[in-house]
Parts: sequence; structure tokens; C-alpha cells
Amino acid sequence: MFNTASRSKIYFSIIIPISILVYCLIMTALSRGMGESFGVFLLPLSSYFSWDRAEVASIYSFYMLSLGIGSLISGILFDKFGPRFNYMFGMGLLTIAYGLSGYLNTIWQFYLILSFLGGVGASMVGVVPAQSLISRWFNKNLGSALSIAYAGQGLGVLILAPLSQLSIVEFGWQLSYEYAALMFLILFVLASLLPWGIISKGANDNPRKSFNGKLLGGVSLKEALKTNVFWGFFFIFGFTAIGIFGISLQIVAYLIYIGFTEVEAAFSFGAAGILSFAGMAITGFAADRWPRHLVATFSYGLSFIGIIALALLQIHQSNILLIIFIVGFGLSAGARGPIITTLMAEIFSGKGLASIYGASNLGQGLGAAIGAFLAGLFFDLTGDYNSGFILCSIFTFLGALLFWIVPQIRYAKI
Repeated sequence: MFNTASRSKIYFSIIIPISILVYCLIMTALSRGMGESFGVFLLPLSSYFSWDRAEVASIYSFYMLSLGIGSLISGILFDKFGPRFNYMFGMGLLTIAYGLSGYLNTIWQFYLILSFLGGVGASMVGVVPAQSLISRWFNKNLGSALSIAYAGQGLGVLILAPLSQLSIVEFGWQLSYEYAALMFLILFVLASLLPWGIISKGANDNPRKSFNGKLLGGVSLKEALKTNVFWGFFFIFGFTAIGIFGISLQIVAYLIYIGFTEVEAAFSFGAAGILSFAGMAITGFAADRWPRHLVATFSYGLSFIGIIALALLQIHQSNILLIIFIVGFGLSAGARGPIITTLMAEIFSGKGLASIYGASNLGQGLGAAIGAFLAGLFFDLTGDYNSGFILCSIFTFLGALLFWIVPQIRYAKI
């Protein structure tokens, strides 16, 4: 029989932390997964409105830019008002964004509704609040815990990309967006019932727990902006995002372009999402046990192999090459995220953690916007994807290089 003290310890040290981790995983999966599934909407939107590839890709570019800007806002709001405000506000924005998207007719409407409201909404319930909240409840094995939540992005693509493709085929892209809005409306209602007072506090033995809803000590955002390590993280996010998102948005369209069916292309995209989920979880586990810069370098190597295999598919449509791409790109696509979030939670622990992480994540938004837009533009200008592959390879290399040349990141010190 457990006495009251034992039951309380189990409740606060096991049940609540795991529940929060699962909740963050689900929120990240559904919010970012829906956004990252834009690739399966690319061709339907292009065909329906007779827009060229760069125009449609610019919707996603502006979404990622809004996600980056929203990450900065999300971090500031989290530090000021706590997690309840972020999650409720974010799901409200996502409900509105996807609810209206099926009725849009012009490119600027997509920029304002789907890109801006959808991007800011996703940032409010994505990795920024998840990183800050989880770091309050996990100290030992923090990297593993953060990687699980971060892997929600891959899990979301795994689930929502094939479902979106099937929904588009069966009901059309407009109604598919309406179903997404209904999903976020249900989540909004459920979130209003959660015990946010307990959730926001943190574990009693955690150095990052809050006191009366506030974190004490640590580095502020203003102070962090003066450090080399902050800008190292910022440009790692940015350079890596150019390489990854320049590829990911075009995967479905590219595979169809070289002869694969729509279902095969969507399945390959979803399969990469499966491995992205696994890759992020494995990376977090590895980051708790081996030097982070070595783990990151290995993941960048997998990205290179995946990009090369994808490029070679236009020369020879081989199932082996397709599998190499899915495995290499899938396992590595989001693998740097858990490493960066763990390092930042350790280096910038304290009152400004969410704001600092949100500000650095703006680099990812800018990089993703640039990569997605340039990949689409290069296709329109050249009629093929080779320039995009070269661009993404260069910036993937630069992202890897920063893990070695910024001493504070390489040795995990401010």
C-alpha cells in the first residue's frame, strides 16, 4: 500500500510529467503536422487557381515566416502569461485560419489567413511552449523528453499528410481545410478543461520550476542577444531550415514530376515523416549520452545522403534510391531540433528561456521561407529541381559547420 506521500510523489514525478509530455507531443504533431502537410495541397491549389509553382510555394514561405515571427511572440507571451494563454490563443487562431481557408480566392487572402494566422497559431502551441514547459518537469534525460515532443512534427506529417491527400481526393482541398478547423475547435474546448495551475508550476526538484507562475534568475532575452551562442543557434536554425524546407515542400510535386503516382509520392512523404519521428527520438537519446556536435554532424551527413539519392531519382527511378532518400532525409529532417532545444534549456535556463528560444526560432522561420520560395522559383526559372538541390546542399553544410566553429555550442557553455 502506498501512503499519501508516496502517492503524491508518483503523481508529481511520473504521472504529471508524462501527461504533459504526451500533450505537448500531440499539440506539436497536429499543429505543425497540418502546416508541414502543405506539400500535398501544392498541386491542387496550383491547378485550381492556375498559379505557378513559385506563387503557391510563397504561401508556405509566408507561413514559415509567420511561424518564425510567431515563435518570438509565443516565447514572450509564455514568459509573461504562462502556458494556458499560449495554447488557448493558438488553437483559437488555428480554428479560424483553417475554417476560413476553404473560402479563399486570392493569393493575398492565403497570405493573411492560412499563412499568417495559421503560422502564428502553430507557433503558440508548438515547440516553443513545449520546450519551456517540458524543461520545468524534466531535468534528468531532458534531451530525450524534448526529442519526443519535437518528434511530434514528424508524427504529424506521418498522420496528416496521407489523410490530407486522401481527403483532397475524396472531398476536395476546401473541405479538407474545414475538417482541420473542426479538429482544432475540439482541441480548444478540451484544453479549457485542463488544470493549468498545476501544469505551469513544474517539478519541485527541477531548477527550472516556476514560483507563483514566474521563473527566477537566468538570462533575459536582451542579455542573450549580446552573446555569440544565441546567434550561433539563430543561424543554425536558419541555414538548416533553408536546406530542409527547400526539399520537403517540393517532395510530393517532384516525385510526381519524375513519374511517380500521387499516392506513391504522398506515401513517400509520409514514410519520411515516420522516420522523422524516430530520428528525433533517437537523436534526443543520443544527445543525452554523446557530444552533441558529433550527433548533429552525423544527422547532417544523413541529410546529404538523402538529398543526393533524391536528385539521382530523376536519372534512374530505383526503389533503392527512393528508400535511401526516405531513410536518410527522414531520420535527419528534424534531428537538430532536440539537440538545440536541450542546449538552450541548459545554457539559458531561467526567466527568459521561452523568449530566447522563440527569438532564435525566428531564424528557422526565415530560413524555411527563403528555402521554400527559392526552390519553387528555381523550378519556374529552369524547369527542373537541380538548382534547388544545390542550394539546399550548401546550406545544410553551413548548418553543420556552425556546430563546430561556435565554441559555446560545441562545448555547451555560454
